[in-house]
Amino acid sequence: MCGIGGIFDLKRERRINTEIIKEMTSEIRHRGPDATDFYNDGNIAFGFARLGIIDLAGGMQPLSNEDGSVLMVCNGEIFNYIELRNDLILQGHHFKTNTDVEVILHLYEEKGYEFINELNGQFAFAIFDFKRMLLICSRDHFGIAPLFYTISDDYFIFGSEIKAILRHPSVEAEVDLVGLDQVLTFPGLISPRTMFRNIRSLENGHLLLVEGIEKIKDIEYWDLDYPEIGEISYDKSEDYYKEQLSGLLEESVKLRLRSDVPIGLYLSGGLDSSLIAAITHKLTPDIRRETFSITFDEKEICESKYQNMMSNFIGSNHNNKFFVYSDISTRLPEVIYQCEMPLKESYNTASHALSKLVSDKGIKAVLSGEGADEFFAGYVGHKFDRIRSQLNNHAQAGMEEQLTQDKLWGDKYFFYEKNYWDFSAVKRRLYSKQLNEHYSAIDCINHYVIDREKIINRHTIHKRSYIDYKLRLVDHLISDHGDRMTYANSIEGRYPFLDKNIAEFSTLVPPNLKLNDFTEKYILKEVAKQFLPIEIVEREKFGFVAPGSTYLLKRNIEYINDMLSYDSIKKGGYFNPDTIENLKKEYSSDGFKLNMPFDSDLLIVVLTFNIFKEKFKINNFA
Repeated sequence: MCGIGGIFDLKRERRINTEIIKEMTSEIRHRGPDATDFYNDGNIAFGFARLGIIDLAGGMQPLSNEDGSVLMVCNGEIFNYIELRNDLILQGHHFKTNTDVEVILHLYEEKGYEFINELNGQFAFAIFDFKRMLLICSRDHFGIAPLFYTISDDYFIFGSEIKAILRHPSVEAEVDLVGLDQVLTFPGLISPRTMFRNIRSLENGHLLLVEGIEKIKDIEYWDLDYPEIGEISYDKSEDYYKEQLSGLLEESVKLRLRSDVPIGLYLSGGLDSSLIAAITHKLTPDIRRETFSITFDEKEICESKYQNMMSNFIGSNHNNKFFVYSDISTRLPEVIYQCEMPLKESYNTASHALSKLVSDKGIKAVLSGEGADEFFAGYVGHKFDRIRSQLNNHAQAGMEEQLTQDKLWGDKYFFYEKNYWDFSAVKRRLYSKQLNEHYSAIDCINHYVIDREKIINRHTIHKRSYIDYKLRLVDHLISDHGDRMTYANSIEGRYPFLDKNIAEFSTLVPPNLKLNDFTEKYILKEVAKQFLPIEIVEREKFGFVAPGSTYLLKRNIEYINDMLSYDSIKKGGYFNPDTIENLKKEYSSDGFKLNMPFDSDLLIVVLTFNIFKEKFKINNFA
């Protein structure tokens, strides 16, 4: 993978300056430090920063088709490219390179943009069709590869990261207040919203057709589709589902091991990354892999016992990064700059340290275990749903909360993370007087959150799984926590659970094989028994929570004290300085402890927002 950027002059007046696309690309060289190249004819300009993974000698971009009528830049990997390439050659297509992404050009020639669902991979690409003067931008099924865009001064401007877009002279950095409210309210931002006003994030499973100023079309080409209640009958045996899932996992890992450079493995010590590591070892037993883990001093949170167990089990060269909490404050400004958004927790600092360990070892790509919890009912919320169902206490929420839940999910009794009506009062106390004057406009509950039609009349497990996939996985776990923290150190993350065949199969697995009584990820654990030590399979799920603002306040760090000072908060104009002062006293008092992740660490959002504001030179709110 790599970094891409581009500009399309919607007026078609050849106004694009080559130096601008070069500056945009320079901002994302951390995504592709191996080489850069550019194309500019005045109307369309592409920039490319390469991280060489496949076809190291010949895989440079931008890349054109045989007659030069179609040009492309792609940030990503097409894992099934060998099969697609062979079919295309049989149809008469000629390839210039051995790189995986060239299949995109020839598939487009053959089928138009409808080819996208044939791709199995992680990608964000832009294709320019010179004959039609058409720009096509697309983001993969799960949004693993980011793509941001804006329209300014009749230019369509896009990039792998927003910092590239901000280098265009017509674009200014301004806060999207609904985005800020999303960060406070949900696990994080929700595409197409970003923290920057007028800059959008292309949604996962979507493509854009850009032809002119008034001719831009957003098309959803894929999404998870859980069956409605009663739509299908689960009449197959448990063994059938186990065999199917096992085969799909092996095929997914096999595809993601395609590379011309060594592939490493993240090992958390939990079920998901351990299963990926074990399957990798089964498929490539003669290759001694590099594995990578974070360890901590505190025995109650350190998982080194299980990390070492798995390393010994697969015979890897294991690399530990001992993470000390004092590193949080040191790394936090850089992390926020790379994430391009405020955060609700500090754990990304550990992720950033881990990817640096991978980079220092000379590894360019790692397999990771994200996605299993969302697809196979791995979160504690599924257990709470079961308890509420057994107690029949769905109607405890007040009338206002029921109306809010119905507005969000199409189900007035469905609880997801918090009581949003009550939390609105918390937010209003947190916001400044100026923001409260616009509260109805910035309240994210009043804006698009999720397509309710995708969860209405679905089983409760499927309802929660879909919401977790959209609100937690796509724009948090594999975006700010995944992509941004790996690419900050020029590392590509690959996610075998985020294979569209596995995801689509998961929609057909009976709910009772996902949460079996109170055993989460039951079917996955049953599959794992053939690959893993039983100690790993039967471990209690471990959810690490990184130290937050309470820890940072007590360390008396100068820049943090300054950013949370009464005068700074008042001058910034976004938050109520009196509320912040009260929170600081509460959070720093003896014995105070937030019950994470169920409580909201309000001050870490305020702190990281102010870091974000400083890093991107954003004005105070007047």
